[in-house]
Amino acid sequence: MSRLRELMEELCPNGVEYRKLGEFLSRHTGMAITAGKMKELHIPNGEIRIFAAGNTFADVRESDIDKSAVIREPGIIVKSRGNIGFEYYTKPFSHKNEMWSYTCCDNATSLKYVYYMLEKNATYFQNKAKMGKLPQISIVDTENYEIPVPPLEIQNEIVKLLDNFTELTAELTAELTLRKKQYNFYRDSLLNFVRVDDTIIQTDRQTDRQAQRISKFGLWQKAFEVEWKALGEVAYYVRDRIETKNIHVDNYVGVETLLQDRAGRRVADSLPNVHTSIAFTHNDILIGNIRPYLKKIWMANCSGGTNGDVLTIRLNEGEKILHRYLYYTLSSNQFFHYDVTYSKGTKMPRGDKGAVMKYRIPVPPLEVQQKIVSILDRFDALCNDLTSGLPAEIAARKRQYEHYRDKLLTFPRSKLEECS
Repeated sequence: MSRLRELMEELCPNGVEYRKLGEFLSRHTGMAITAGKMKELHIPNGEIRIFAAGNTFADVRESDIDKSAVIREPGIIVKSRGNIGFEYYTKPFSHKNEMWSYTCCDNATSLKYVYYMLEKNATYFQNKAKMGKLPQISIVDTENYEIPVPPLEIQNEIVKLLDNFTELTAELTAELTLRKKQYNFYRDSLLNFVRVDDTIIQTDRQTDRQAQRISKFGLWQKAFEVEWKALGEVAYYVRDRIETKNIHVDNYVGVETLLQDRAGRRVADSLPNVHTSIAFTHNDILIGNIRPYLKKIWMANCSGGTNGDVLTIRLNEGEKILHRYLYYTLSSNQFFHYDVTYSKGTKMPRGDKGAVMKYRIPVPPLEVQQKIVSILDRFDALCNDLTSGLPAEIAARKRQYEHYRDKLLTFPRSKLEECS
């Protein structure tokens, strides 16, 4: 930062010139290609990446597309429809011709610097896009957009600083991805039980392949009984009702507010226009019953209301099963594979409520359940806790990055420009 201050004082003590993007960047139109064709041509590790709206892309063979539409230098892809944004890409690429991209046309500009500047001001373009029926910006919106263009040495110093922040966040995100895979492995492994030679061991249900003995996880050293029960023997669907006027967005859960891949839930945008809702309470387990392959599940930490598209499951009183253990059992890949297998419908499949209650769960002694829950809770906190786990650290890094990005990319306009 001190080096940057020195450069600013030395190279632009009177402020920085502002220029329109169209004045110093080359614009590219991309290629005419349909989403269906992109899907057809997509192969793993293709030589050329073709971008479409949002986060959609296809990697294709160069021989399968029009080579004249391929851009072979670093570029900024303008995501001009739907989820408006920008992407910096350094390998050969193209994009649908409803979008456009920019490359450098002089030696006085760092394209990565321009990308960081556009990313910083993405909200400006997103707000501009909301003015129409379909969120969309036009070429004019970017061509006429002015950004400060300090000397190249300053641009490069800013890029170096922001790249360091970006790399730190990327490392944490990669670690979180690995931890989640580890979490999924342990959850599914710890909840598989079979007796071999009077010892309870783990097994892979799909192949019946013997895995590591459970004692290697430091859980237990002796044999114990595991009873298998149908879910309907130990729990039931909640049918209690609550007046919708007595709940609010903070404690209403719809299938759309449950997050994919067991990530919990978000706050609802609004309440349904119905007189009553299904009442849930603390420790109930809520499972999205539409498209069960999305693996939507949440263990309630409050009381509230939901609807018929969400299965609300409650343990019977007196069962020797921990609420948290049942939650982890129903979060397993085995359960969701079962749920998908018995779901009905093609476009919008729904889980079979009767089949769900027939799903058989292992019920080991309470002390074993508690040890399993203790291990999985630690993984869950590491992967999902927004106050202390990796997500919290990633969020803190992002806030730090955005703070310094906004600070680094704010320049006084040149006094010569102000006078002209």
